[in-house]
Amino acid sequence: MFDFLEGYDLLAAFWVTVQLTLYSAVGSLIWGTLLAAMRVSPVPLMRGFGTGYVNIVRNIPLTVVIVFTSLGLFQTLGVTLGADDFTTINFRLAVLGLTVYTSSFVCEALRAGINTVPVGQTEAARAIGLNFPQVLMLIVLPQAFRSVVGPLASVLIALTKNTTVAAAIGVAEAAALMRVMIENEAQLILISAIFAFGFICLTLPTGLFLGWVSKKVSVRR
Repeated sequence: MFDFLEGYDLLAAFWVTVQLTLYSAVGSLIWGTLLAAMRVSPVPLMRGFGTGYVNIVRNIPLTVVIVFTSLGLFQTLGVTLGADDFTTINFRLAVLGLTVYTSSFVCEALRAGINTVPVGQTEAARAIGLNFPQVLMLIVLPQAFRSVVGPLASVLIALTKNTTVAAAIGVAEAAALMRVMIENEAQLILISAIFAFGFICLTLPTGLFLGWVSKKVSVRR
């Protein structure tokens, strides 16, 4: 029944998907946190940049962002991100595109968490002489992260599924292998079921674990 799987490296394809997810998640968390800080900054220019970035990027289809990294950055501007071979270049460009896109959703989730922090705490911090970066790093963000573990888990799950778009620029992840198998084998339903099960194995444990973490670390007011 599964003889057609011979010659196809499913584990390698899903390993590329996991790598895309992990690298993009770290990049999105860092850049999304900076964007959230900009959105609540007292500096109008930074607030304007953060607001404009989020409103523009999250309304652009991810496919457009990913294809632009390849056609616009690599083929037009010659951006290689320090890589020499075509496969590594496409992988890094895919991570960049996923980070640019996903960070806007991380930013909004964090901003919602920041809004849950009582204003009195920030006022008290300013009263004892803390500046804005200190208030943000020591008082606001620790509480904000604890209150948005659930929403961030949803963003991570969406990111895992969004990695399939990287196949558009030739990244050999799970969706790319699925397309090749469907073209070569007469097992459409079975192949689709196998890859669906693979993504469930990636996303379901993540959601359950982060849901448990959310309950453990949530701020009770």
